[in-house]
Amino acid sequence: MCGILGYLGDKPAREVILEGLHRLEYRGYDSAGLTTIGQNGITTFKCKGKVSDLEALLDGDDPRSIGIGHTRWATHGEPNDLNAHPHHDSTGKIALIHNGIIENHSALRDLLISQGRSLKTQTDTEVLVEYISSFYSDGKIPFSEAVRRALVHVVGAYGIAAVCADEPDIIVAARMGSPLVLGIGEGEMLVASDASPIIDYTRTVVYLDDGDLAVLRRDGYDIISITQNAKVTRDEKEVSLTLDQIEKGGYPHFMIKEIMEQVATIPDAMRGRLLLGQQEVVLGGVRDWADRILESNHVYLTACGTSWHAALIGGLLLEELAGIPARVEYASEFRYRKTVLDSNSTVIAISQSGETADTLAAVKKANDAGALAVGIVNAVGSSIARSTDCGIFIHAGPEIGVASTKAFTSQVTVLLLLAIYLAQKQNLPIQDLEELLLDLSTIKTKIQSILDASESLQTLARHYQNSEHFLYLGRGYQFPIALEGALKLKEISYIHAEGYPAAEMKHGPIALIDENMPVMVMALDDQTYEKVLSNIQEIKSRKGRVIAVTNRMDDELLSLADHIISVPTVHRLLYPLLTVIPLQLLAYYIAVMRDCNVDQPRNLAKSVTVE
Repeated sequence: MCGILGYLGDKPAREVILEGLHRLEYRGYDSAGLTTIGQNGITTFKCKGKVSDLEALLDGDDPRSIGIGHTRWATHGEPNDLNAHPHHDSTGKIALIHNGIIENHSALRDLLISQGRSLKTQTDTEVLVEYISSFYSDGKIPFSEAVRRALVHVVGAYGIAAVCADEPDIIVAARMGSPLVLGIGEGEMLVASDASPIIDYTRTVVYLDDGDLAVLRRDGYDIISITQNAKVTRDEKEVSLTLDQIEKGGYPHFMIKEIMEQVATIPDAMRGRLLLGQQEVVLGGVRDWADRILESNHVYLTACGTSWHAALIGGLLLEELAGIPARVEYASEFRYRKTVLDSNSTVIAISQSGETADTLAAVKKANDAGALAVGIVNAVGSSIARSTDCGIFIHAGPEIGVASTKAFTSQVTVLLLLAIYLAQKQNLPIQDLEELLLDLSTIKTKIQSILDASESLQTLARHYQNSEHFLYLGRGYQFPIALEGALKLKEISYIHAEGYPAAEMKHGPIALIDENMPVMVMALDDQTYEKVLSNIQEIKSRKGRVIAVTNRMDDELLSLADHIISVPTVHRLLYPLLTVIPLQLLAYYIAVMRDCNVDQPRNLAKSVTVE
């Protein structure tokens, strides 16, 4: 989850690193630091806080053209100046930055202490740099070889970049479970957690695989297998990422920009895949594997967080449209639970970043069992995209805001397309298919109408900004939306919020309802509408305050609800794409009014690459 950046070339490394760390800060923002290196040794600045706090520490110019920088999401050791990266070994010659968790750090720490080495922090990263130093201490082997020999004995996940005062013209980087990408420029090289800080300098990149160690020089690089100690070749690729995609574009926060972008990202998810004239869906990414999916005895959808909510909707769609019984699993549970998983199984892994550690481990479990692994991801070149047998990119563009918004609706769109595609492969009839596909192709205008009404949601946010609790209720396809709405509110405003199936309210949560409890109810004009009205009446009889999200303005609902959030009428399977947007907006406006940092909510980070 931490952000890593290394640079060597002909530019002042400090300037390159600071600019890049700002772009990587969505990956962690507990503390930040950087090291530059030259003929006179190593200079390091680091502190608790954000990259802007690090900038305030710096004094004068630094012309040195090689360095490493880091922005942290704390795992081992609280966020403070001492635990911030980079970490040095006890000789002061080696500096290292690290993303991930070293699982055998305790054993390594004991070993180092037994050797008479001292450690100042509780971080696993200091253990790692000192362990590397123990191999390098005699100076008889190259620094890169010392790193490699140390990593052979390291258990866990890591993406690292390290420099050594004795070899001031190289950066050594290595990957095991945490993403790293190399940027190959003219007379300069970069290494980073993702491509966002690289694109100013080059569009040619190499994605490291697990077990790769890279030695970067100004004139090129070598990649070596950590375990085999032999050179390996990785393909160079061109990235299409643009600066406009990773900047705010005049919006106050990335989150509101990305909410507003859904008017484009949802159509982008279906571009070239929805053939309206033929009333057909085409998915080239899974075409050659469709029969195997359909022949599977077991189909699992696995994900974490917001992506898990999308998976819940996907499971319902696969059952209803394609007749495929599907189990939806938290990846963090699926990876450890004994499952019925074999070569006749399919595992659909869903992740915005394609680097989510638990979801990636679920993919490995599928691969080890011989199951078919299908990836639904946003990031091209990501670990899940490269480790699955087939998949579908959601094409949402970079999502910088920590609270996922546009990726969710793009995932739901792709899952709907997948369910239709698999139904059509079986020649299964889909009720109202023409209406469904037409509404899907024109949904952009309905999304825009919700976005255009955002002022009314700001008014509603002012009414509830001081609430301490929220309850979200929905039935059918709206239950996952209730979960997602509650997650968005708690993530960025720190208001306690829970999502429930509406009928389950009376099995416990109803005890919480009083005049101080706002209840968000998804009340769509479908087969559950009358039952949802009954749930609203139960809430009102206990003086709860009801906010209804609805496309049906009948007298009974209007008389019961304290507030109405209106959404356009659409095919019933498409409502999740509409109803989630006002919940995203409401959470955003409440968080802003509570003076919360919506793009960097406390204790969270984007791209969860640790368990």
